[in-house]
Amino acid sequence: MIYRFLKFTVGIGIRFYYKEVKILNSKSLSHDGPLIIIANHPNTLMDAMMIGFASKQPIYFMAKGTLFNSKFKLWLLQKLNMIPINRQGEKSTAGVSNQGSFDACYKVLESGKTLVVFPEGTSFQERHLRELKPGTARIALEVEKRSEGKLNLRVVPLGLNYLKAEKFRSSVLINVGQQLSVVDFLEQFKTDAGKTAKKLTEKFRVNLEHVLVNSESKEQENLVDELSELLTSKYIKTDEKGVEGDISFLKEIRNKIEEIHLTQPWKIAEIQLLIQNLQWRLTKLNVRADFLDRRFRSKMFFRQILFSIFFLIIGLPVFVFGFIHNIIQYKLTDFLVPNITKDIEYYAPISVLLGLIFYPIFYFSFLFTVDTFLDLDFWSKLLYFLLMPITGLLANSFNRYLKHISYKWKYIFMMINDKQAMLELQEKRRELRSMIFDK
Repeated sequence: MIYRFLKFTVGIGIRFYYKEVKILNSKSLSHDGPLIIIANHPNTLMDAMMIGFASKQPIYFMAKGTLFNSKFKLWLLQKLNMIPINRQGEKSTAGVSNQGSFDACYKVLESGKTLVVFPEGTSFQERHLRELKPGTARIALEVEKRSEGKLNLRVVPLGLNYLKAEKFRSSVLINVGQQLSVVDFLEQFKTDAGKTAKKLTEKFRVNLEHVLVNSESKEQENLVDELSELLTSKYIKTDEKGVEGDISFLKEIRNKIEEIHLTQPWKIAEIQLLIQNLQWRLTKLNVRADFLDRRFRSKMFFRQILFSIFFLIIGLPVFVFGFIHNIIQYKLTDFLVPNITKDIEYYAPISVLLGLIFYPIFYFSFLFTVDTFLDLDFWSKLLYFLLMPITGLLANSFNRYLKHISYKWKYIFMMINDKQAMLELQEKRRELRSMIFDK
């Protein structure tokens, strides 16, 4: 009961916090027998929330034992289908035994349920798959061994691809891989458990890498991010839209950088130097990189500006209504999160959890205050309550649109007053694109 209630409320929080959550190959999350979902772990508690959001059936999680450091937490988290595990290098939690935790995992799987494990163990906000611990492979092989290979267990790799994990109204691609069987490793496991678990773990790693944008190092990840901001995905012929297209573009850049690193490693320094030059020029001129793609036609741009002004006038009342009813809780959450934790990996889950508390409280407070003065009927109350979150999201979009218009104005003035500087920027960008994509 508690699990279902929290799954529903957290699902609402996820839908409001992230602009787009797309799930690929969700059918692999369905199985008529036991299932182990293995996933990367870049965003702490949000990762578990995302998998719960994506999965139709109830799921059980392995979680670090330090979360269960009181009898109340132990009781509550177990009600939420969490299984504690004492991790190496951390102090053991009283009341938590690893053997008991493994037995709980076996019981979950033998009853045909779904278990989620983050085999990296720790969470860091990066697109780099760290070393996988062999514990997941041991659980999978041991539970199959107990049933003599008849359990029909499947393991599913799941890639959590966040564009900007901590950022409000960003996007997420949940890429689900193909189901894997472990029975081929069972005989080897009976004779050499340790070596076999390591071999299966390596298979898990290969399959996880297929559903991720996996950078080899932090330096490579930063380089890919910088290139993705300076270039746009339209340079890649793809039918993918939204977050799927953005992640596909990141993968393509990553692949190109790896290819250059292997075949022409000296070009990496040239690319980095050109990136720095472009970033400096864009910052100095206060121009956004994606505007450099646009052919300047004064009549078209001025027509767009006039339409934008008309749209802003029409949309202003909606913006004001949404701003008034959402700004306090938005700013309060924005203030509290960095004071609660300094770890950026916790920003998104804490923001969602605080939002699920603050927004309803303020909405009901507004509703109570307005009803006190106006004595609204039921349908008016319902409409007013629903309009508060809806116009809040519209106000956020309106604010983004204002920024977009301001950049458009700056671009127009630059093309009129200093066209040569813009042409030089466009040429530098074409040079960078040709260094990456050879075109």
